Amino acid sequence: MNEFKLINKYLKKLTLKNQSSLSLNDDVFFDKKSNLVVSVDTYVEGIHFLNFKKPDFIIKKIIRSSISDLICKGVSPKFYFISASGNKKNFNNKNLKKILESLKNEQKKYKIFLGGGDTVYSSKLSFTITSIGFSKSIVYRNRAKINDDIYITGNLGDSFVGLLVLKKKIKLSPFYNNYFIKKYFLPDIKFSLIKSIKKIANSSIDISDGLITDLEKLINSQKLSYEIKLDKIPISSNLSKILKNKNLIKKNFISKGDDYEVLFTASKKKRNLIKNISKNTKNKITRIGYLKKNNTSSGVLNHEGINISFKNKGYLHNLD
Repeated sequence: MNEFKLINKYLKKLTLKNQSSLSLNDDVFFDKKSNLVVSVDTYVEGIHFLNFKKPDFIIKKIIRSSISDLICKGVSPKFYFISASGNKKNFNNKNLKKILESLKNEQKKYKIFLGGGDTVYSSKLSFTITSIGFSKSIVYRNRAKINDDIYITGNLGDSFVGLLVLKKKIKLSPFYNNYFIKKYFLPDIKFSLIKSIKKIANSSIDISDGLITDLEKLINSQKLSYEIKLDKIPISSNLSKILKNKNLIKKNFISKGDDYEVLFTASKKKRNLIKNISKNTKNKITRIGYLKKNNTSSGVLNHEGINISFKNKGYLHNLD
């Protein structure tokens, strides 16, 4: 059973149809009366990160990926709560000093504050982050419209290559090793786009599980399908060089998750505004496709206009 079946079969009933829960089909809880926006994420060693050899980088990745849920909704994060399970091997003085310094830096960078948390002894290392912000409105999932353009911020795939490097599944030069590992540990979340997202997006999500998986979550309860051009999906010049030098295929790198870029849909009327926002905020924003009625199948098309297949569309949270 995956998380979506669990939510729909069991957990959704517990919301008692409270509108703030958004039918458990969004990244956040949003209470309009109090302007409260809340997101919760859990990270487990061996699943969400390989190990704890770099605690200063791991904690930064966890904080950034957590507040990314609010940022893609057009909400400024304000407070975070952190709960951790582990033992003295994980949280010795050396590691705690590194964690504390990283948290200080992240707080300053993103203007957030620690609100509280909890610690529990365990043989398994994990973290749970609750992120809180306040806003009168958010950009929802499942509010896309027929003929909306599909956009992505930044580039995709760098983080996945960084993971391959850490797993020693790909051999690169020291320069590329450092570049991709940094992209894995330190996602470039779009803090400077918070105010702009509400002006342009009909619907949005951050890319955590993979481009295609997250796009399908974005429109999962709507009668819509999508068409994406593979050539339009943005990748970095460094990834482009690696693909060419090692004779690798682009499609195997663009929907692996851990990118934490913003995926959103917008009216065609917003194209000029989006270009201006991209220029003024110095954020790369790329139009990669569009939405259409679901009387035709969704697909990612190659340069010849042929629908290409994927072994998997992204990360799926299975409970088996």
